[in-house]
Amino acid sequence: MRIHLKIKRYHPEWDREPQLKDYYLDIRSDLTVLETLIQLKEEEEGGLALRYSCRSAICGSCTMRINGSEKLACQTSVREEYERFEALKIEPLSNAPVIKDLVVDQAPFWGKLGEVSPWLHSEILKETPADQAGFPKEAFNEFHNVDACIMCGACASACNSLEVSSGFMGPAALAKAYRFVADPREAGQEKKKRLRALVEPNGIWDCVRCNFCVEVCPKDVKPMEAIIRLRREALKAGLGDSPAGRHITAFVNIVKKEGRLNEGLQPLKMLWKSPEKLLQVFPLALKMWVRGKLPFIWHWPIKGIRSIRKIFKVRGF
Repeated sequence: MRIHLKIKRYHPEWDREPQLKDYYLDIRSDLTVLETLIQLKEEEEGGLALRYSCRSAICGSCTMRINGSEKLACQTSVREEYERFEALKIEPLSNAPVIKDLVVDQAPFWGKLGEVSPWLHSEILKETPADQAGFPKEAFNEFHNVDACIMCGACASACNSLEVSSGFMGPAALAKAYRFVADPREAGQEKKKRLRALVEPNGIWDCVRCNFCVEVCPKDVKPMEAIIRLRREALKAGLGDSPAGRHITAFVNIVKKEGRLNEGLQPLKMLWKSPEKLLQVFPLALKMWVRGKLPFIWHWPIKGIRSIRKIFKVRGF
């Protein structure tokens, strides 16, 4: 089959900006995108820069944006992409500096991973004989597959929070942090110390839950769900004293008490420790109240509130 490729090229010495370049190539219909790029490199464009290694969806080296989504080139079928998009547009990963063509600088990605201390901090292990320090098999389920991450960087590239805030730890690093929070071998105080670092700015509360990291992950790690579990652990550990943490606790308490969300009471419970922020939202609240969009702060619970409270009780709230 003859295909039309659009590849984003960039040479740091010649180009001011990356630009799409068109290529036409005759290939076998069963090739992957990686095999197609290698053929292009061998037959027409020897200067094309790309990363790849295992070709078996294990190393994550060949992750790139294919038709607008992060994918492993070694397991992406050209024929299926062509049937769906009628084109093949290939770009480097987003949210990372481009070194050349499809190769990005992954130093920031690895730096964020280092920030979460991806190793066990446990005094218990130091006192345990080496032949007894293995991981209990029954505890593997607590990881919820986060230990399957291959560090391909697809989630970081798709992350909306990283796009607007380069300081955000990112989904891969936070999912890795959850792996150690869930590890039963780490002692309670050390786990709380780890969580205390994660609730700081650029940590778990900065995720906007867009779900793109879950959609693009080639190993079904579900980083966003790991971040949500970290938030639950932080609240359990008494580390919810931030506007985002108070938003969750206030939301739950209001619905449990009144049976519905009270948009007038919610910001008061969230921001009572930050009077200046409360004053900032006051004009909006007043405008909503005048137009009938804001309920009165105090009102009776809705009919059927007992049934709602039973749901909370069953769920352990």
